[in-house]
Amino acid sequence: MSYREYVVAAYAVFVLMLAWDYVVPRLAIARQLRAARRLAARRAARPARSAAPTELGR
Repeated sequence: MSYREYVVAAYAVFVLMLAWDYVVPRLAIARQLRAARRLAARRAARPARSAAPTELGR
């Protein structure tokens, strides 16, 4: 009786989970950084608000 197939499958699952744990957080961080950059760009593109209210700002 050989456990070779079981051991190979167990190591394969282990390696896949290690890869998953490495890749998924980096993708989430990249997504959050893109969102933060887009938000900063939108805020920078807005005109500055003046202290005196305008007709539309009342």
